[in-house]
Amino acid sequence: MDLKDKRIVVTGGAGFLGRAVVSTLHSRGCSSVFAPRKREYDLTDRANVQRLFQDFHPHLVVHLAGTVGGIGANRAKPGTFFYENAIMGIELIEQARRAGLEKLVLVGTVCAYPKFCPVPFREDDLWNGFPEETNAPYGIAKKSLLVQAQAYRREFGFNSIYLLPVNLYGPGDNFDPETSHVIPALIRNFLQAKEQKRDTVVVWGTGKATREFLYVGDAAEGIVLAAEKYEGEAPVNIGSGFEISVKDLVQLIARLTAFEGQIAWDCSKPDGQPRRKLDTSRAERELGFRAKVPFDEGLKKTIEWYLSSRG
Repeated sequence: MDLKDKRIVVTGGAGFLGRAVVSTLHSRGCSSVFAPRKREYDLTDRANVQRLFQDFHPHLVVHLAGTVGGIGANRAKPGTFFYENAIMGIELIEQARRAGLEKLVLVGTVCAYPKFCPVPFREDDLWNGFPEETNAPYGIAKKSLLVQAQAYRREFGFNSIYLLPVNLYGPGDNFDPETSHVIPALIRNFLQAKEQKRDTVVVWGTGKATREFLYVGDAAEGIVLAAEKYEGEAPVNIGSGFEISVKDLVQLIARLTAFEGQIAWDCSKPDGQPRRKLDTSRAERELGFRAKVPFDEGLKKTIEWYLSSRG
């Protein structure tokens, strides 16, 4: 799909990943890229989804809008996370089909994988178990959209693809203390501890869990490559192939933020999924995608952005 002359809607285009995707599309020479805001097009309402297609007449939609957050937010609002993520995707797919959309790119989540999935996570293992409990409502809501997309392809010939990105980080991330994910939460906590001259930072869990992280610019490149090149019904992992323990992650961020105090582990809090690492061979084979930004470099850029954004 040549994107240059296409009208493209990026739902969630004003968000963390959305801004990176919009920027990547512009770098490809795409001039008709729209990022509708939630206050104007609340996608949990069918009439608003219908109006989205009536107003923009897109050829391509990249669906990034979602209700998201870290472990704490998922535990606090599991019903909200399930309903809003499911209904947005369900309505978007149905109205896209009715509008005759050329292509829909659905962006899912690594949280859809089974809690005890063999590592590295392969796309074919997606249905071989229940997700980790703290984010299962979110993960299952997003995974249900893959079922709908495949069903619509078979019954209606509707062209949609489904991507599974791993945990993202980078400049522009969400640093809100109530909803942030692990990397921005740690950066904020260590820097605040330094400023407040506190000698201890408390971190959730045991530190034994592992995670894979992907720089947001790399993720945007993978998504745009998929929009250009991929037409299959099978889901595609988008990741870095790099795995790090939470303990090592915490120590690395402490060093990069120059925090020299103590780290206390609150083992009463959940670790989340024991391990996360994606098999990215399908993305490399089908899209020619491979992550480029080294983890240390990406973390430094994220810390620098956060410091500068605070003034």
